Amino acid sequence: MGALLECLRRDGFRGDVVADGGRLPVWSTDGSVYRLSPAAVLFPRDATDVAVACRAASELSLPLVGRGGGTGTNGQSLTDGVVLDFKRHMAEIGPFDPEAMTISVGPGVVLDRLNAHLAPDGCFFAPTVSTASRAAVGGMFGTDASGKGSRRYGRTSDHVVGAEIVTADGEIHQIGRHLSASDVQALADGNGRMASVMRALLRDVLPRREEITRVFPDMNRGLTGYNLKEAIAPDGSVDLVKLLAGSEGTLALTTRLVLKVTRRPQISSVVVLGYEHFRDALGDVGRILEADPLAIEIVDDKILRLARNDPVWGGLGESLGDLGSAASLLFVEFAGEERGEVAAAVAALTSMLKVDPGAVSSINVLDEPSSVASVWDLRRQSVGLLGALEGRRRASPFVEDCAVPPANLPAFVDGFREILDRHGLDYGMFGHADVGCLHVRPTLDLIEPADRLIFRTVSDEVAALAKRHGGLLWGEHGHGVRGEYGPLFFGDELYGVLRRIKSAFDPGNVLNPGKLAVPDGVQGALMTIDGTPFRGEADADIPAAEREFLAKAISCNGNGACHDWDSSNAMCPSFKATGDPVQSPKGRATLLRECARLSAIRPLDDDDRAAAEEALLVSLETCLSCRACTNRCPVRVDIPTMKSTVLERVHQRRPRSLRDRIIRRSERVTLFARRFPRLANLALAMGAKPLERIAALSDLPRFPGQTFEHRMRLLGIPRFDRQQGATHVLLADSFVGVFDVDVLAAAAELLHRSGIALAWHPPMANGKALDVRGFGAEHRAVRAAMRKRLDDLVDAGMCLVSVEPVATTALREACSAPGSVWSLEDLLRNLADRGNLVAGREGRTFRLLSHCTESTAGRTSAESWSRVFAACGHRLVVERTGCCGMAGLFGHESEHGAMSRRLFDLSWRDKVDGEGEALATGFSCREQSARLAYRLRHPVEALV
Repeated sequence: MGALLECLRRDGFRGDVVADGGRLPVWSTDGSVYRLSPAAVLFPRDATDVAVACRAASELSLPLVGRGGGTGTNGQSLTDGVVLDFKRHMAEIGPFDPEAMTISVGPGVVLDRLNAHLAPDGCFFAPTVSTASRAAVGGMFGTDASGKGSRRYGRTSDHVVGAEIVTADGEIHQIGRHLSASDVQALADGNGRMASVMRALLRDVLPRREEITRVFPDMNRGLTGYNLKEAIAPDGSVDLVKLLAGSEGTLALTTRLVLKVTRRPQISSVVVLGYEHFRDALGDVGRILEADPLAIEIVDDKILRLARNDPVWGGLGESLGDLGSAASLLFVEFAGEERGEVAAAVAALTSMLKVDPGAVSSINVLDEPSSVASVWDLRRQSVGLLGALEGRRRASPFVEDCAVPPANLPAFVDGFREILDRHGLDYGMFGHADVGCLHVRPTLDLIEPADRLIFRTVSDEVAALAKRHGGLLWGEHGHGVRGEYGPLFFGDELYGVLRRIKSAFDPGNVLNPGKLAVPDGVQGALMTIDGTPFRGEADADIPAAEREFLAKAISCNGNGACHDWDSSNAMCPSFKATGDPVQSPKGRATLLRECARLSAIRPLDDDDRAAAEEALLVSLETCLSCRACTNRCPVRVDIPTMKSTVLERVHQRRPRSLRDRIIRRSERVTLFARRFPRLANLALAMGAKPLERIAALSDLPRFPGQTFEHRMRLLGIPRFDRQQGATHVLLADSFVGVFDVDVLAAAAELLHRSGIALAWHPPMANGKALDVRGFGAEHRAVRAAMRKRLDDLVDAGMCLVSVEPVATTALREACSAPGSVWSLEDLLRNLADRGNLVAGREGRTFRLLSHCTESTAGRTSAESWSRVFAACGHRLVVERTGCCGMAGLFGHESEHGAMSRRLFDLSWRDKVDGEGEALATGFSCREQSARLAYRLRHPVEALV
C-alpha cells in the first residue's frame, strides 16, 4: 500500500487512512455471508478527497469501493482493494428548503438521523428500510432501495432530484433529473467522461427502447442495475439520476445527494389480519389492495413463534389480543392527514372482511401510536428473530429479496417452499406482500462444504423460479456478487449494453469491479456467488473447540444494529461515542474470529497474528461491558462474556497492570473499609493523586457517614434470622450497600410502612469487577459463595429484594431459584396493585432515567415504576436514555474520561438538566451525574 499512500500524500488527500492489518478485518464483512479483507480503508472529507482517491486507484489499477452503513446483504461494499468509508466525515445534513421540499445531504448520513432532523418540519425521506437506524442514504441510492410503503412512495431514486458524483478519472460532476436532447447531443459531441456516457446512451440504449420495455418487468420492484428503462426518454433526453441509482458504485461514486422530502402522514392505523395458513394470507392480498392501503406486510408462523419469546413482543401481545390459531399475519396500514379519512378506510376494509371473511381468522385494529410502532418494530426485527435460531445452521441472506407480480406470489411461494423443503432447509418468510417482494433466509452452516454446495444449487433454482413467474432474484437489496445472474434477467443483448455503459463510465474497471458488469473489451469476469470467499470458510480454520467458545461471535451476521445512530438507544455506547466500527460489537466479533483464526494457522511470533491480537485488545479496552449487545443484538452477540475469557487467557502470558491488581481486591477492600468511613475517606483523599498517577483511577466514590447496618437499626429493621418471622430479605449489594445507603434506607422504610415483614442481609460481593477484568477463577468463586448464601435464604422461605439493577441481574443469575429474587420496583408494583402500598401522595411530576442494563434486558422496570408512582398520585415521565458513560469503574479510568463524558453529554445531559426532578435507578448513573452535573435521587427516595 506504500504506492497508494504516496499518491494520496502527493495529491493532498486530507481524510483518514487505516492500513494496518490488525484493524482491516472490521471492513471485511457487511450484512452478507461473504468476507473480503481490504488492503486499505480511506475516510474522505469531501468530493475533492474522493477525486484524489479515484485518480490514485486508477493510476495504480486498484479496486475502489464505496461503503456507507455496511448493511448490504450481497457483498456490495466488499473488496480486497481499497474501501472509501463515507460515514465518518461525509454525513453532513444541509439546510432544509421548505418551499422546494428538498434537502442536501452527504452520502454517509444515516436514514433515521435524517428523518429525526426533518421531523420538526413534519417531513421525512419516504423510502423506508428496516435497517434505517444505521443504513446510509448513499448506500440506499447505490441499490435504489425501497421498503415498506413502496407501492405509494416508490424507490429511492424517485426522491432524488440531483447529485454530485465523482467518476473513476477523478472528475467531479453535478447531475440532475433532466438533460434535454440538445444538451445531451452537445455533450456527446465533446470530450471527456460525460461525452463517452452520452454517446453510449444515444448509440446503445435509445435504439433499443422496445427491447428494454419487453425485458424490464412492469412491476413496482423493477429491474435494478443500470436502469436502461428510465435513463433515456424517446425524445433523447437523459435522466442521469435514474441511471446511477442502483448501479452500486460501479459507474461513479456519489458525494452529495439532493433529496425530495415528503410530508409525513399524521395519522396511522394498522389492521392486523390473522390466517391459519401462510398461503391463504398471500392469496388475500389482491382483494385487500382494492382498499388502497399504504402498505401490506406479511409474517409467517416461524416469525410469530420466535416473536412471542422475544422482548419485541412486549405490550404488542396485549394489543393484538387472542390470535387464536393464526399462523400468519397481514399488517395492513392506512395513513393520512385526517383521522376521519383513515378511520373510514379502516372501517371499509373491516366491514368488507366481516361480510366476506374468506380465510381471515382474526381482525384487530390498532390505532394507538405506541401499538402501531410496536407492529413495525416486530416487522423490522424479523431478520434478527430468524438470526437467533438455535443450531449450527444460521439464517443466511442470498435469496432473500425475490420479487414477482403480487398475483403470482402464492404460486411462486409454493415453488420456493418445494425447493427449500427438498434440500431439508429451515426458513421463515416475511416481506412486502403488496408489491410481491418476499424475504426468505434459509438456514445453512457455511463452515460446511456440503452446505456451500446447497447454497449454489438453491440460488440457481430460485433464480429460475423467479424468472418463470415474471419476477426477479433481486427485488430490493441489489445485486452485489449476484451480478452473475444479470444475463438471465437482462438477456444477452441488453447485458451487452450494460457492459458498454460500464466502459463509458469506468473503462479501467476500477470502481467496484466484478459487480454488475465488466467493461466491454476488458479481460476479467464477474464475481460469483460461490467463488467469493465465505465468512464460513475463514471460520472453518478455527478449531472446533474454539468455535464453541466463539459461537456468539461467529453468529454475528453483520446486520449492524450495534451501529445505531440514536444516542437514546443503549447499544452500543463505545460506537456512539467514537463512530468507529472497530469499537462496536460487530467489529469486536470480527476481530475475535480473526484472532482465533490466525492463532490456529500462524506461529506465535507471526506479525499478522500479533497485530490481530493487539487490535482486539485495544477494541475490547473500550467495551463498557454494559451487556446491551447481550440483550439487544438481534443475534445476541455477547461481547462482555467473551471479553472476560479473552482477558483471562491473555493475562496467563502477559503481566497484569497495577490497576488490575487493585481492582482484583477492590470489592473485598471496600466491603471491609465501609465499617470505618472516616478513616476510609481520609485514605481516599490522601491517596487520590497517587492513585490517579500510578493506576489512572480518579473521582472514586466516598463512603457515607453511617453504614447500612446502622441505618437498618435506626429504622428498627432486624438482621435476617430464621426465627424472626420475616418474609422478605432486603439484599445489600457492594455498590448501594456500601456507598449509597440512603437508597436502601428509603426502600426499607417504604416496605416496612407497607406491611412487609422485612429483614436485611449485610452487603455481599457479586464479583462484577472481577468478571469485567477477566479474573475468571476469582469471579467464579465469588459467584459460588453468593449462590450458597442466596440458596440458604430461599430454603428459609424468603423472598429476596434487590434495589440495584446490575445487582438484581447478578443475583438472578447466581440464585438456583431466580424467581425468588424480586426487584424493588416489581415488589412495590405488586403492593400497589393490591392496594397495600403506603407512600406520600403529593401529586408531583418526576422524570425517570433508567439504567441501560435494565432497559435493554427486556425487563418491565420502567413500566413498574410508572404504575407505582401513579398509585401514589404522581406522574412519572419515562425518558429515553442510552448509557450514562460510567459503567462501573469505566468512567473512573483516566484514559476513558473523555469517552465517559461524551456519552453523558450525548444521552443524559439534557435529560438531567430538564424541567422537573429527574430520578435515576442505577448507582453508576447517579455517581456519573453527581460528578458531571448534580446528584440524582433514586425513585424510591421520592416516595418516602
